[in-house]
Amino acid sequence: MSEGKENDPELKKTAKKLAEEIQNMTNYKNLYREIQRLVASPAVRKDDFKNTLIEALTSEGLETEIRNTVFHWKRAQKLTEPNDNVNPYSVDLSYLKKAQIQWERRIQKSLNSMCNELNVPLARIRPTADREELAEKWNELSTCDIDLSQYRPLYAPKDFLEVLFSVRDPAFKKQPNELNWEFSHIQIPVKTLAQLRDVYTELSEGVALLGVNGNIPSCSNYPNFEAERTHLGEKVLQSNHAPIAQEFLKRGSPRELRGRLWSLVLGSVVKENDVEYYQELKGMVLQYDIMVDKLIIKDVQLTASNDDQYFVFEDVLYKTMLSFSRDSEVLAPVTTDKSAGGLVIHAVLQGKPATLENTLVFPPSGVIPFHGFTMYATPFCYLYDDPCAMYFTFRAFYLRYWFRLHTVSSHEQGIVALCLLFERLLQCHEPHLWAHFRNLHIQPIKIVFKWLMRGFSGHLPPEQLLYLWDLVLGYDSLEIIALLAVTILSFRKENLLQVNTMHNIEAVLADLSSLKVMPLLQLSLLKD
Repeated sequence: MSEGKENDPELKKTAKKLAEEIQNMTNYKNLYREIQRLVASPAVRKDDFKNTLIEALTSEGLETEIRNTVFHWKRAQKLTEPNDNVNPYSVDLSYLKKAQIQWERRIQKSLNSMCNELNVPLARIRPTADREELAEKWNELSTCDIDLSQYRPLYAPKDFLEVLFSVRDPAFKKQPNELNWEFSHIQIPVKTLAQLRDVYTELSEGVALLGVNGNIPSCSNYPNFEAERTHLGEKVLQSNHAPIAQEFLKRGSPRELRGRLWSLVLGSVVKENDVEYYQELKGMVLQYDIMVDKLIIKDVQLTASNDDQYFVFEDVLYKTMLSFSRDSEVLAPVTTDKSAGGLVIHAVLQGKPATLENTLVFPPSGVIPFHGFTMYATPFCYLYDDPCAMYFTFRAFYLRYWFRLHTVSSHEQGIVALCLLFERLLQCHEPHLWAHFRNLHIQPIKIVFKWLMRGFSGHLPPEQLLYLWDLVLGYDSLEIIALLAVTILSFRKENLLQVNTMHNIEAVLADLSSLKVMPLLQLSLLKD
């Protein structure tokens, strides 16, 4: 580093912040231990400490590890810090945060009502016999006989959409008895199609993509394009550089490399302390019986267990979702997000005095599942044989993206912004469809909301869904989900214009199994 840069006050400030915050990152202990080991080794000499340390870090691969840590830190900054460009109108959007807080209170009230109705506690120490049975059946939890007939999901996507429709900008005056038709009164800036083309350049410039046709001839000495991408992907993984892996995903990942590439980009490659932590989560599942367990098991039964693509993963999904509910590391990022709410329930263990040690955050993750929540995890079953590796990548994906899809916020990646983006794109680029829905008094967002809220999981075939999520990760944005929703309506436009009831519209869009995600998105973004 040059002397000028070393004396740059802004750079010093950033370096200080980075040094402090890295200590709170999950991989810090491992990294620190490895660097200590290196410093104590003969490779690092006292008489030339700086240069020999840098050489040793490079030869041991720790320099790459440090670079990746900075990359993940930088991404986390983007996630939590308010973006100055999000609200250029200086509009007060605090009413969205208030709506989220009210919504959380409603969920908590419903949860307490269900507990009272069924006469079950929020949390209790699990009886010894139950704990032993659960431990014995941990790898085949579907064989546990639990009566869940009285349990029901707390809410479904349609309930959450009603909440979003009820959100009103206090400054926006509407006519008496006027239906909330759209989200245009909410002043969150969203991109135009031209701006999306500038972002998604690999799609808009017509370059070769996996998921379009892997058998097209290769530019190099490979049997086809898929073989070329697989070879390149292997080299990317060998480099172990997370930013390069992120770039690679923009053109789609070969199936056999996807799990490793996603782990690298998300910083969720499993280390020794992760295995220990995962075992701790299992121990908490065995120790504490919490009401959310029943909601999770019910949700797996209602969704993945009834899905031809996912029913074989029922047992691993129970392990993943029950462990997730106990994970307190999920709580902080979600509740400290500047654009969301963040109410937390505290539950006293049944039959115990109301002391601090008998009180736990309920659930420890802070996330109360809804109908379809399991579908955020199901596609990861195709990527990982190891439940621990699957768990940490699912968790990282949820913390980066999915929690925004069931939270009312002003964030440019939040569900409100995605609804607004969908509406603007449809209105601008498919005016006939927009007018058709308007004439039928059917809000277009009602047709696609379940797709948006689930990130299309359970609606697209797994292979196509994974290509879509490659793009989410590659471009670090959820906007592609709203664009795909518009593209599908556009693709089925002729059929949609011939029907005039919500039931028939849903029938036209019920089966998405024949759709190919990459070609559709490429067609919608190709520059004229």
